[in-house]
Formats: sequence, structure tokens, C-alpha cells
Amino acid sequence: MVTRKASGARSTAGRSRALGDPHEPVIHYVARNRRARHDYDILEVYECGIALKGAEVKSLRLGQASLQDAYARIDDGELWLVGAHIAPYEYASGYGRFEPVRPRKLLLHRSEIDELAGRVAQKALTLVPLSIYFKDGLAKVEIALARGRRLYDKRHAIAERDATREAERVIREHERRR
Repeated sequence: MVTRKASGARSTAGRSRALGDPHEPVIHYVARNRRARHDYDILEVYECGIALKGAEVKSLRLGQASLQDAYARIDDGELWLVGAHIAPYEYASGYGRFEPVRPRKLLLHRSEIDELAGRVAQKALTLVPLSIYFKDGLAKVEIALARGRRLYDKRHAIAERDATREAERVIREHERRR
């Protein structure tokens, strides 16, 4: 069961506000962690802001980010994104330069951080980043409270997904024949 803690609706990347509700946020995805949905059972999803330095925002806007091997952790009551790679912006110099792989602070309400810390410490759960995106011009990170899957769980999930796809395909073919 996946529950969303963040407010706001999703929209397709690059969608014009003129086509839809003017109050609907425009979301542009930069990087997605597809492996996370395969390796983990997603329990809850949170939307966090991210503190960036120098030209990291420009590099993100160019889509030069990777969440492979990234995870989130809580240290001293602060939430950190560890292992995410944001490529250096090639036109930056001096102060604008930064380390591609460095811990980046995630911005979340204190009560949500405390809730996450309690649940991660109490159960065998982890915090996994699912995606980095821009929402109305602000960089956001979607993190998930997740439980690791074992190999047989992964096989079961794949078989379930294949069965659902097959059932949908049969229904579509049946409706076409009418």
C-alpha cells in the first residue's frame, strides 16, 4: 500500500498550464530510481525539498543526475540524501564548482522527520529516493519509506505484474472484437 504524504497532483512533464487547471503544479522529472520499486516494497512516499549549492540547480535542469546507489538517512534530527550523483556544471568556475557525490540536506517538517526516524529505528525499514524533479521551479526529491524485498518476493511481484498485464491485454482484445 502506497500513501502519499505530499500535497499536490502530478502532471506530465512539459505540460502547458493553458491545457489544464491553472492551479495544478507543473512537474518536470530529472532523474528516477526505477530499481527502487523493484528492490523494495514502498510503504509511504514523501516529497522533500533539497538544499543545493552553486551551479547544482543548472546541472539538474540539464538532467545530469543519477539516483543509482543513493539512499536517505537521518543524522542529528536532519534528513540527508547520500550517494546521489549530480554532474558538475561545465560552465561553472570557482565558487560554483561542487563535489558530484556529496551528502545533500533534504528539507522536511520536523514532525515528519521525527516520525520517519521512529519508524526506521523501530522496524527494518529504509529511506530510498524515488525521483528528483522540479515542481513549479523548485527542486524536489521524492523519498519512500520502504522494506527490502527478498528474491522470492521479487519473483512474486514480477509474476503478479505479468498476470495483470495479460488480463488487461485480454480485456482490450475482447473489447475490440465487439
